[in-house]
Amino acid sequence: MAADLGELLVPYMPTIRVPRTGDRVFKDECAFSFDSPESEGGLYVCMNTFLGFGREHVERHYRKTGQSVYMHLKRTIKEKATGAAGGAVPRRRNGKVFLDFELSCDFNCDNYEYEDEAKLVIFPDHFEIPLPNIEELPALVTIACDAVLNASSAYRKQESDSWEEEIQVSKHARSLRQQDNGVRILPSGWKCAKCEMRENLWLNLTDGSVLCGKWFFDGSGGNGHALEHYRETNFPLAVKLGTITPDGADIYSFDEEEAVLDPHIAEHLAHFGIDMLQMQKRENGHVDNEVQPRMSEWELIQESGLKLKVVYGSGYTGIRSLGNSCYLGTTMQVLFSIPEFQRAYVGNLQRIFDYSPLDPTQDFSTQMAKLGHGLLSGLYSKPPMKSELIEQVMKEEHKVLDLNQPRGISPRMFKALVSKGHPEFSSNRQQDAQEFFLHIINLVERNSVGSENPSDVFRFLVEERVQCCQSRKVRYTHRVDYLMQLPTPVEAATNREELIAYEAKRREAEENLRTPPEPVRAKVPFTACLQAFTEPENVPDFWSSALQAKSAGVKTSRFTSFPEYLVVQIKKFTFGVDWVPKKLDVSVDMPDFLDLSRLRATGLQATEEELPDLTPPIVLPEDTRAPEIDESAVMQLAEMGFPLEACRKAVYYTGNMGAEMAFNWIIAHMEEPDFAEPLAVPSYSEPGPSSPSHDPSTDSQPPEESVAILTSMGFSRAQTLRALKATNNNLERALDWIFTHPDSEEESEAVSDIMADTEPNDNTFSNANMNSDSTLSPDLDPTGPRIKDGPGRYELFAFISHMGTSTMSGHYICHIKKEGRWVIYNDHKVCLSEKPPKDLGYIYFYHRLSSS
Repeated sequence: MAADLGELLVPYMPTIRVPRTGDRVFKDECAFSFDSPESEGGLYVCMNTFLGFGREHVERHYRKTGQSVYMHLKRTIKEKATGAAGGAVPRRRNGKVFLDFELSCDFNCDNYEYEDEAKLVIFPDHFEIPLPNIEELPALVTIACDAVLNASSAYRKQESDSWEEEIQVSKHARSLRQQDNGVRILPSGWKCAKCEMRENLWLNLTDGSVLCGKWFFDGSGGNGHALEHYRETNFPLAVKLGTITPDGADIYSFDEEEAVLDPHIAEHLAHFGIDMLQMQKRENGHVDNEVQPRMSEWELIQESGLKLKVVYGSGYTGIRSLGNSCYLGTTMQVLFSIPEFQRAYVGNLQRIFDYSPLDPTQDFSTQMAKLGHGLLSGLYSKPPMKSELIEQVMKEEHKVLDLNQPRGISPRMFKALVSKGHPEFSSNRQQDAQEFFLHIINLVERNSVGSENPSDVFRFLVEERVQCCQSRKVRYTHRVDYLMQLPTPVEAATNREELIAYEAKRREAEENLRTPPEPVRAKVPFTACLQAFTEPENVPDFWSSALQAKSAGVKTSRFTSFPEYLVVQIKKFTFGVDWVPKKLDVSVDMPDFLDLSRLRATGLQATEEELPDLTPPIVLPEDTRAPEIDESAVMQLAEMGFPLEACRKAVYYTGNMGAEMAFNWIIAHMEEPDFAEPLAVPSYSEPGPSSPSHDPSTDSQPPEESVAILTSMGFSRAQTLRALKATNNNLERALDWIFTHPDSEEESEAVSDIMADTEPNDNTFSNANMNSDSTLSPDLDPTGPRIKDGPGRYELFAFISHMGTSTMSGHYICHIKKEGRWVIYNDHKVCLSEKPPKDLGYIYFYHRLSSS
């Protein structure tokens, strides 16, 4: 038999590989569906590419690549047998299990167990070889099979490669001894016991001392009294006040010199009178025992306490949380409730899959189609059988429904792809759903060249009118946007007197170290938000071409076109003194029907006079012959052995941005013949008098220093010139432009022509064209079909809500109106909504009403 198997595998031996370092083994998820080893058909892993495929998709991969040998993985979950005494009797598991594979079903692991089965399958005849089969298989095949079975999860490996290290449990957590000294920590009003500092405070978990930290704890400064206390007492663990939530807290071990986890943190905090299950994080350093209004936000948005009916089927599939990934789940739920997204990806499913690249895990269209099909097919949202429900009721196991019924989908592969290379979305931290929405639209734009672009439904043109306050002359410009941002003028709240009284009581309680009063939520009318949106705003550093000098200017924004789907963001977040986004506790009575017709742009009026088409004069340095050079950075490079003149050039051409940036410039220019030549500062032509007859193209020529900085980073000179011209020679914006315009040179040139004529953006809309992570390609032809103009009347069909105190924490859920009823999507839980909290939303989605 051994000889027979060896001979059978001989033709396929060249295609069987042993996973090498860096190879990702996808043994827990299909590349085209959410099938896994737990699915009915199991999962097939290609023994050459190590991609995973469900039963319905493995044939496609075989036909496309000719790869014939696959490892079939199947996991079976069973209920444990019970002994005579009623206790669970552990059943013997298969000796070989799929390491690092996470269970996708929700069940009580004390009552259930799983068995794993692996075998080789040879296509097209489906010949099966059970594993392990060490004696009968060739050595190479045995080694390859063992390596695949023991390989780490593809996502686990990716996470370990990221810059963010995994926090470990402290060695002191289990054995920590706490002093019975009667210390009780008040809910607010803390200060350092030694210097009375009120920020960056740490509670020592041994004796309850509250002391300030040093800058390296979180970057907020301090006098180091917490560390000094550790050196005097050897009490090792401290928790940062202001970070305690029901989910945990920031804990530091002075002995281990790193952030740590404490599995017993709730018990350790209770020793000092802190009930962490009733705490909420406050980025301003104050933590309240959770009072009713703050708790009511969570309760109202999640509709807690109501008996919500669970719904199943097509369009009612939940998205399981991957850990702080609800911003992704809610955004994608709303997008795939829009028919245009459904048609573009799910409607073209077979075509997208058939023409997918050899590695579909890295193809945006494939992963979008996969996600859309997972949400809309109903395959992963099936109701339990009646007999199983009765059995669960009999056992009073309400949390356990059915092991074989999927409870939502886990978008690990999708998240890994869309967050690749992004410093925030690739982390495990909570993010802003609005920023992620723009990020996804950007990806849709970039991957829809030559095909249907579903993001067209969000695109609209904005008219910006800038007026010089002295000359009264105006300038009209247009730009593309995807999001309308509404300010929240708290001063217009209908309960303003109540807010003033609360603030006075809060300050008094803080000064007297008393428990703060119950918070009051500001009630801001929607009409006040819309009025604030329409009011003129000052233009900082406005240069009037009529006066040819700086002057006062005001700007207003209106809709040149109305999109098919209007996205409205309520600006609830602002920045504190520590630059942490903070949330305004407001409610806005958002209407079900919205008419913005009066905000349509009117263009240049007959009574208005345009500002002359002149650009500001170039301000020259006082002494161009003596450039400022960071000599300390020069000496650092010279000590590495590089020529002194080359070091001076490197520091100069990288704008004194540090030795590391200059070092990169040196590496990129070492082979140039003038590498070690003395620095020659580019000369400036004398500026002529500004006049209407001068050539504006001369003014827009990018400075050679800026060109040198960008080319030193590896970008071509042509690309650098286009980027600088497109951004009025703004170096930072030019770098953003390059990263967000990687496509053809022809398109980049067309984009630069438009961008060069637009005024700098502001906060009136979404800043989509200014954000480096969410910059969106402007419409090349505003009058073409890509702008879907129509009436400005809309109806609300979805909204995303945020719970918590900042975009860096908390939780997102969404409500979507389907078949005339509101549905709440809370991670993998999907239910009919009883009281949709429309006044507490963060991002609202409206669809245009027909003109009839």
